[in-house]
Amino acid sequence: MGEPDKSRGYEGIAPRYIAGRGSNSKGRGVGAIEVAEWSRGLPGGGSVLDVGCGTGLPISQVLIERGLEVFGVDASPSMVAAFRRNFPDAPVECAAAEDSTFFGRSFDGIVSWGLFFLLDEGTQRRLLSKVAGALKPGGSFCFTAPQPICSWNDAMTQQLSLSLGYEAYKEAMAADGLELTGTLLSAGDNFYYFARKLKQD
Repeated sequence: MGEPDKSRGYEGIAPRYIAGRGSNSKGRGVGAIEVAEWSRGLPGGGSVLDVGCGTGLPISQVLIERGLEVFGVDASPSMVAAFRRNFPDAPVECAAAEDSTFFGRSFDGIVSWGLFFLLDEGTQRRLLSKVAGALKPGGSFCFTAPQPICSWNDAMTQQLSLSLGYEAYKEAMAADGLELTGTLLSAGDNFYYFARKLKQD
């Protein structure tokens, strides 16, 4: 039996993904507007970790265009190679999100678009803890996952996806010192969670 697929099926469909969502070069892909708006609350020149960055298009792209220092991590070697071609000056690591060495650093913001629900419950909770540990006090976090508790097969990879639901995410973040500051259901039916790391007294 081979090693588990840390990319959760995305390495296998990388050519199709890169030709579609991963080829957007105008910063107008799904999620770009919402993430750009979220990033306005980050300090100029601040550091951001894009967890599950894929090719970097369009999420990392809009952040880099705002003058932020972006770090990326993705478990798909093909996606990481595309990220490096797109943004040769941005540090990127090929690793499962929960194993990333970048969590040893501190960031002003962390974003994770379209990743959390691809992970099992335990991994999602561990990743939330790692996010909390890597954010600077007052730092911002943005991620996507459906609001209700639900499971389904991912449209591209056909692998099982799981949303823990609004209450579970809110409680898990609170336990790690992250305060939920807002949510958004976008026009494309993507549900966004926005949080910040509480400052210590």
